[in-house]
Amino acid sequence: MSPPGGPRRPVRLAALDALRLIAALAVASYHLTVSWRIDGHNPPAYFLPHLSHVSIYGFLGVELFFLISGFVIGMSSWNRSLGDFFTSRVSRLYPAYWVCILITAAVVTLVPIAGGLPVSGTPDLREIAVNLTMLQEPLGVASVDTVYWTLFVELRFYLLFAALVALGLTYRRVVVFCAVWMTVAVIGPTLGNRVVEVVAIPQYAPYFIAGVAAFLIHRFGRSPLLLAIVGFAWLVSVQRVSERVADVNPGFRVPIWPGVLIVTLAYAAVLAVALGWTDRIRWRWLTTAGALTYPFYLLHQRIGYAFVRRAHQATGLPAWVLVLSAIVLILGLAWLVHRLLEKPLAARMRGTLRRAFAELRTASQRDAAGAVPPRRVSGATPELVVPRQRDRRGADVPLPD
Repeated sequence: MSPPGGPRRPVRLAALDALRLIAALAVASYHLTVSWRIDGHNPPAYFLPHLSHVSIYGFLGVELFFLISGFVIGMSSWNRSLGDFFTSRVSRLYPAYWVCILITAAVVTLVPIAGGLPVSGTPDLREIAVNLTMLQEPLGVASVDTVYWTLFVELRFYLLFAALVALGLTYRRVVVFCAVWMTVAVIGPTLGNRVVEVVAIPQYAPYFIAGVAAFLIHRFGRSPLLLAIVGFAWLVSVQRVSERVADVNPGFRVPIWPGVLIVTLAYAAVLAVALGWTDRIRWRWLTTAGALTYPFYLLHQRIGYAFVRRAHQATGLPAWVLVLSAIVLILGLAWLVHRLLEKPLAARMRGTLRRAFAELRTASQRDAAGAVPPRRVSGATPELVVPRQRDRRGADVPLPD
């Protein structure tokens, strides 16, 4: 399990940002054209007879998101400590999430709609507070927006990968991690064990694993071992996606083969990025687009429903015009959230967490050296105490300056 080549220098991969944008738009198209009733009564095919038969597969954008996540987490975690990993993930996920929860809750409270929706109702303050933790699913509280289910999947992946980061990322360890996780993900469902189901994420594990293996290909070069991991993950994904498509019931027949083709193309696209075939794609606007996909994903569903339903009632414009307008509107809102709120909040959170981990490291080093911390008296200047350590006989010995 030696790396096939020397490590590549990390670079910003604009192609991954492009794939993020494609995945986000696909999911939004599915939600706004298929998964609800635009007028509250008629099925999507009534308004969009041709588009809905194509956009029905947009829910598979989530699978592409998970593939990209495996790649990006591997790339952003290499040669970093567990504290760096925690800081990076928390500051990336929570600021935009908090803002988008509050915006969504405000919109559904001020512009309530009902009928023909996969998610409805107005969240109360308790539900909003629990949602802010991102742990509403294990705590048994309804999500403000049902699209948040993917975030709990991501959190479980981060938890597994954090254990590996704590040990230290090496080529060998990451390969073993992928192999063990894939084995558990395939065998786990046959055991009927709830803990295995929750921790191993068998439904979506192949996408994360393939993404991590693709990152190793990008960093160290292709090898039969890494290509075999990606190939095996693809085979498992084909079976799982067939089950996912078969469970979709939009009111018309949904063939399975396009879903298999879409997942195959997603694997091929991420593998092309890993092999360096897309390195020439360096359009700067893709970086901005990639940054917008997260707040756009969090905002698009319930706000999109409210806009399209109310605009349809008020104007009677064609459904495709309303859906396109909703997507453009929410992209603009996502840009405002990213520039005005997410970026400054994330920067402040990163600074706070880094200082906290620095203080923790300092305290741990002092404790390991047997140093005595300064004693503080309320309302008085801290007493200066010379740090001390123990000699072989247990006596205190002053530490050198």
